[in-house]
Formats: sequence, C-alpha cells, structure tokens
Amino acid sequence: MPARLASPDVTHPVRLPDGSVHAGTVFLKPVIDHPRWEIGDYSYASAHHPPGDWAMHLAPYLYPMSAETITLGKFCQIADGVQFLEGANHRRDGFSTFPFMTFSGFDPDSPSMPRPGPGTVVGHDVWIGTGARILPGARIGTGVIIGASAVVGGTVPPYSVVAGNPARIVRRRVSGEVAEALLDIAWWDWPPEAILAAEAQICGADLDGLRAAAP
Repeated sequence: MPARLASPDVTHPVRLPDGSVHAGTVFLKPVIDHPRWEIGDYSYASAHHPPGDWAMHLAPYLYPMSAETITLGKFCQIADGVQFLEGANHRRDGFSTFPFMTFSGFDPDSPSMPRPGPGTVVGHDVWIGTGARILPGARIGTGVIIGASAVVGGTVPPYSVVAGNPARIVRRRVSGEVAEALLDIAWWDWPPEAILAAEAQICGADLDGLRAAAP
C-alpha cells in the first residue's frame, strides 16, 4: 500500500509504533480556532508538555480583540518553546512606554494605546527552532530555517538560515536563482499524493526532477 500523508484536518498526525498518537505534536489548523490566526495545511507544532490552548501557548499576547494577526503558511514546523510576540506592543514614541490603558479600562482611544501593527507573516515550509522568539511584524520568507533561541524581527529573505539575538542571516540555503525556481514551482500547493511522490526530489534538492514531477 503506498504511503499517504495524514489528513491536514487531523489533530494528532503522528502515530507511534504501538498505534497510539503522539500527543505533543499537532497540526495547527484544526486546533487553533482564533480570529487573529490564519494557518496553512500541514503546519505543525510540538511541545514536551502539550498545552490545552495552542493559540495562547504560541502567541500569549494575541487576543481575539487584538488588531494584529499571525499568518502561517503551509508545511511549517514549530519546535517546543517557540513564541510569537505579536500583540505585545507598547507605545514607544513618547516619554513613557507604560500602558496606562491596560489599567484604566482598555479605552481604545487612550493616548497610551499603541497603533495597530502590521502583523506577523510566515511563508511556507519554515522551520522554527526550539525556543525561538518571533517579534511583532516579522516577515519570514518561504523555506527559512530559524535557529534555536533566535530572536527574529524584520524581513527574512526566502531560503535563508538565521540565528542569534538579534537574528542574523548565517547563510543562504540555495542560490537566488534556485530560490526563485522553488517559489515558482510551489510544491506546497500540489495535491498531497503528488507531494509525497516527489519526496525524494524535494528532500534531495533535485530541482530538475522536481520540475518534471510537477502535476
């Protein structure tokens, strides 16, 4: 019987050898019901101690009434301890950063209320390492690898490897020409059976073979 990808609508997609599910790994789309999140198929997160609320676990400052959003592409991989800091903003253009509105009734017209930020956008097939922090408004390109404990802000080009605090580009995974080709091929949008059939080409960096495998 040919291998099949688990349905992106399954909560626990990893089956252990004894037939039980791995409770600490979830596809995020079926477990996060939050108006400020947009999540692509097959993106998953793992935790050594699975939380009851994955949205709060990953983005503790992003509330349903927040103005900001988090957009996560397909096939992203989020390790234990990652946090998105979207929504954790104070005004910093005046003489004080103190959030007076928090302690006086959350008046949206309060002078200390920060302006809405641009939101966080993560591309497809992004691997975010253990304990990384994603700062508000980050733009992380497709195919990026984020090192453990990195603090990432700003714009990260596709197929870069970043690490450190503040995160800096360590290297590019592929040339600019190959990155453009991969973005054009967009294998993450293929049907699941076509993706799995091209697993060797995707994981083996066979660009010509991947082009030939396109459905």
